[in-house]
Amino acid sequence: MKSEGDTRLKRSVEREAARMKRAERERDSLLALTGYLGSLALMFLIPVIAGAYLGSWLDEQATGYSTRWTVSLIVLGLVIGVVNVVLYIRERG
Repeated sequence: MKSEGDTRLKRSVEREAARMKRAERERDSLLALTGYLGSLALMFLIPVIAGAYLGSWLDEQATGYSTRWTVSLIVLGLVIGVVNVVLYIRERG
């Protein structure tokens, strides 16, 4: 005779096996994952690089030696890049 615990265990194991098979079928390919990581990298790096170039140009326009704009806009680019990545990851789920 099967006990109630054995029945629950069997159902639980069957449910986990079905979940694992479904996850195996729905797994992304290596190319898809590479594209995803590349998009994340670009979303993060473009604001940082743009901030560095714009800040450098603004510092050249100022008299004397200054890195104030460059540093400030790199930090702003970092913040914008992180927000871009977080929003993209949340959207993709």
